[in-house]
Amino acid sequence: MIAFGQIFRLRAFMDLENRFPALSDVMKRAKRRVPHFVWEFLDSATGAETTKTRNTDALDRILFAPAVLKGDLDPTLKTTFLDHEYDLPFGIAPVGMSGLIWPGAEQMLARHGAAANIPYCLSTVASQLPEDVGPLAGSNGWFQLYPPRDGDMRREILTRVKAAGFHTLVLTLDIPAPSRRERQLRADLTQPLKFTPRLIRQALLRPQWLWRVFQMGIPRLKFAQEYEHTLADQKLDKNLPSNNHIGYRLRCNPDLAYLKQLQTEWDGPIIAKGVMDPDAAVVLASAGVDAIWVSNHGGRQFDAAPASISVLPDIRTAVGPSFPIIFDGGIRTGLDVLRAFAHGANFAMLGRAHHYGLAAFGEKGAAHVSHILSEDMKSAMAQMGINSPSDAVNSWVQKGETSNA
Repeated sequence: MIAFGQIFRLRAFMDLENRFPALSDVMKRAKRRVPHFVWEFLDSATGAETTKTRNTDALDRILFAPAVLKGDLDPTLKTTFLDHEYDLPFGIAPVGMSGLIWPGAEQMLARHGAAANIPYCLSTVASQLPEDVGPLAGSNGWFQLYPPRDGDMRREILTRVKAAGFHTLVLTLDIPAPSRRERQLRADLTQPLKFTPRLIRQALLRPQWLWRVFQMGIPRLKFAQEYEHTLADQKLDKNLPSNNHIGYRLRCNPDLAYLKQLQTEWDGPIIAKGVMDPDAAVVLASAGVDAIWVSNHGGRQFDAAPASISVLPDIRTAVGPSFPIIFDGGIRTGLDVLRAFAHGANFAMLGRAHHYGLAAFGEKGAAHVSHILSEDMKSAMAQMGINSPSDAVNSWVQKGETSNA
């Protein structure tokens, strides 16, 4: 006999599945549940946001011919990346100040990563400490390093994140300087968050988000702020703009010498994130990084960058068929993940998507987003006649006008 609790959970799941079957549905609810300034932080890019648009438009132009005469299929989404088998071919990319989007986000996403057996990557500029997040991620914790200028600080950070259980280091290369992120400036966002009368009015209209703030405290850059003392020679405003906060002040623009030093200090895999140039990919592969992450930072850094998917094939050709590549940039569906695999990716990461889920539904929203993506992948794989995401590279691919053509 099915217990009442099981029936309730099944009905709740079916309600999400039927009312919010696509990421676009989740996004609409998320926008209604968080204050305007939070939505601007999550959804915005930089400049006129043409790079963000290019990411999605370029993915839409990749078409597959439906397969026939393939017989019965036995599709699986299990994917091995850097000697670790994950249940899904995608994970959760780092987003700074996740706790602003939904207070407690980092812990929620770490728990989901462990439960779904997918990687969760914590940012240096998170709103929670690695010691409070790493144990929740289990064996699936990655850490994104904004490269500190101070060597002692870098070594201390590496020691702390390793002790917290993070096994893979993601070195961010694509932030040589803060970007403008004009929507965030217009929204009066600062770090630490300053509740002006305008922001208070917006927060009062979103009581569920505000209640989480009362429970968790005002979001702030807990980890980065622990190293504020290293900037004693700089006069810091207590309310820095969100596009130029203390995390930016602590970091440097790394070179090959920095990478070589980092490799002597970290004994796990190192992934180079923010690679958009085939020549740079070759240099990094030759320098001994374990994987490269093709990304234009979701359009948040440079509005003249090409779409991530448009440079992926050339980067794959440059580094060869077996070098591990991660892709992000504009993924909204499981089909988009397969488009990335067809163009040379071995794994995909999504930043905004799972945060839309948290903003829409709280903790269960992250699982719902993974469900949306995985179910869409299974459906698309059946149409393509393939049994695994890696088979997409062998599928016939063409460029069309749009995905609706």
